[in-house]
Amino acid sequence: MSAPSHPAFSNRPAPSASDERIAIIGAGLVGSAIAWRLARDGHRVLLLDRAEPASAGASFGNAGHIAVEQLEPLPSIKLLLTFWRELTVCGGCVHIPLHRLAALAPWLARFTAAAFHQQRNTPPLAALVRPAADILERTLRDIGRADLLMRRGHYAFWFGRRAPVQAAHQAREARERGFGIEPAPAELTRVIEARTPGTVAGLWFRDSAHVLDPQSVAAALVHAAVQAGGQFEREEVLEIYPEGSRIAVRTSGQLLKVRAAVVCAGVQSAPLLQRFGLHAPLTSERGYHLEFADTPALSDAPVVYASHDLIVTPMRGRLRATRYLEFERHGAPADARKIQRLRLTLERLGYTSRTRHDGWVGSRPTLPDYLPGIGRAPGEAPLFYAVGHQHLGLTLATPTAEAMAALVSGREAPFDLRPLDLRRFGTPRPR
Repeated sequence: MSAPSHPAFSNRPAPSASDERIAIIGAGLVGSAIAWRLARDGHRVLLLDRAEPASAGASFGNAGHIAVEQLEPLPSIKLLLTFWRELTVCGGCVHIPLHRLAALAPWLARFTAAAFHQQRNTPPLAALVRPAADILERTLRDIGRADLLMRRGHYAFWFGRRAPVQAAHQAREARERGFGIEPAPAELTRVIEARTPGTVAGLWFRDSAHVLDPQSVAAALVHAAVQAGGQFEREEVLEIYPEGSRIAVRTSGQLLKVRAAVVCAGVQSAPLLQRFGLHAPLTSERGYHLEFADTPALSDAPVVYASHDLIVTPMRGRLRATRYLEFERHGAPADARKIQRLRLTLERLGYTSRTRHDGWVGSRPTLPDYLPGIGRAPGEAPLFYAVGHQHLGLTLATPTAEAMAALVSGREAPFDLRPLDLRRFGTPRPR
């Protein structure tokens, strides 16, 4: 989704005849879930995207992990004090290219400010994250695709002399938050130790889950929405603007005038929202993955190598290994060095493959406080948004859809959405 640099508002063609559909802009996991939820409630929905559902970006390439344990937003005082350890030059997974520092400076300043408010920002995120596996399970069961979700938790392992201390600390924190936690099975731990000699400590997080293919989840949601009377069209949305109490949507092939619209177009949402007085300081926080089709899984649940900031997820017909937080611009070429480092790290952990996978990179849409933006634009026009789901797009997709269904219908939302209103970032600068 993109907006022209200099939209000629005075030269717009006349909108087509008004219709009663709700346009959902962006067919990633969040948009697909919203489309199904609104269609299920009886709304006429039109899902628009230039690509097939979840066929690109983070929705396609994510780790497949339903991260119900990740209750806290990333910015924290502790992270600010230890940030240098996470940089790729120090062996970590965070990369901020020097040529991007000037462009990222305002975003990084907001990130730093948010670090001092992690305690305040945790409850609104936790309210969405905690029930995520239950809501996704119910949703997939409703559309007849419960087979796509595995509720087997995940395993986490630490390496080195401090591994037992790190595992014990994580176990204590998890129990304090009410999560089911146990030592990792002895058999799995022995396999990990055989592959990586030295001290190893592992935990089993019982309450998380994973999906067998993120794209299949999105496709199933869209199929269910269409079965319920919705529509999906491959159209690039160029701009949206208010037309009284309606929304005009200009695509590459038509001009629509719909009764409401929901923007969930990932990192490309900001220019679409600007016309409605909303500032969405989204950045592209890119992740990489490699897949192996001929490598057996160590377990029937994801394995997190905490000391390497790496997760390996068993998916349908392959393993997917996911790593890195790269603050590169959206659309920039993949860094072949990161793909090679990921491959070498996996080999050191015992994952070998005879088939070559060139790797994948995709943009996670991230707001500087690591809270999503969910709400309604100010003014008369019925413009809604669901953006900035960072690492948790799959996890938060169906809880976000529940909240959006309430917003669109004028019901009280099941979550407190006030802290997620984009107006927390002020108003956009004039173009």
